[in-house]
Amino acid sequence: MKLLTHAAGISAVLTAGLVLGTAAIAPANAADKPTLAFVTNGASDFWKAAGAGIDAAQKELPNFKLELEYPDQATVAAQQTLMDNLAAAGVKAIMVSAVDPKATNVLDKVAGQTDLFTTDSDAPKSKRIAYIGSSNVLAGKQVAEIAKKAMPDGGKCMGFVGLLDAANFTERKQGFVDGIKGSKITLVDTRSDGMDQTRAKSNVADVLAADPSINCFVGFYSYNIPEIYAAVKDAGMLGKVKILGTDADPVTLGGIKEGTIAGTVVQQPYQWAYKGMKLMAQYVNGDKSAVPDNQQIIIPTKIITKDNVDSYVADMKKMQN
Repeated sequence: MKLLTHAAGISAVLTAGLVLGTAAIAPANAADKPTLAFVTNGASDFWKAAGAGIDAAQKELPNFKLELEYPDQATVAAQQTLMDNLAAAGVKAIMVSAVDPKATNVLDKVAGQTDLFTTDSDAPKSKRIAYIGSSNVLAGKQVAEIAKKAMPDGGKCMGFVGLLDAANFTERKQGFVDGIKGSKITLVDTRSDGMDQTRAKSNVADVLAADPSINCFVGFYSYNIPEIYAAVKDAGMLGKVKILGTDADPVTLGGIKEGTIAGTVVQQPYQWAYKGMKLMAQYVNGDKSAVPDNQQIIIPTKIITKDNVDSYVADMKKMQN
């Protein structure tokens, strides 16, 4: 589950997505252009940037039809149903953010019907062809760097995430825990919300009420920092606890600018989708040379703090124009 999303002012540009529900999937026929699909792990504004990347790739791939697809729910079953329907409709390749990387039976079934790639949350033990996305371990270590700078004397952190089993979380957590070793910072636990944003906020409120010793809140998914911010603001605790994590929601970037959020680590879903669609088109056309031997294409992540948030927002606006 999982972080270059929408800077303030970008959302309107990105909203013109390529979102198609499962009911819209129709069987392909010989006259159709070959279809490539990008399947998310659930509904989140985070994926609007991927939609913009798909739009850009579509202009360069006129002989293909590109789609961005959301499962009805953030579950293995819903994702499987969507991918089964896509495969049955004749989609030539699918790139998916795997809800659960351990569900290899689900992923391998799809891989037996169409070319399967992963993004955001990898499933390296499956028969996927390649992964294109962030190094989530490195992203977690970068979050730890933010924490250590914000809390040089130590702190007690609580994590918040959508999907505890997804590789993008387990790897980010691993990186964060490795990164805080030797400091006086601890990660006490992580609360899951199942990608329900109302629950995400209530999880934070519950921790604030139950354990006043927690003075650091880490959001591991794109919407988690905004929900942490909202709950902390409601409790009158802005500026009294540290907030940090991943992704670039407008609320997150605004909080960084005002100094109430310590920082975030941004990913590049625009590039995942743009480069991923071009990679899949090349592969479907018979050219497998772009798939590296280790089957991983890593798109760098970046730390955003008050020092560089304005330049980051400006760069994102230029990219979408």
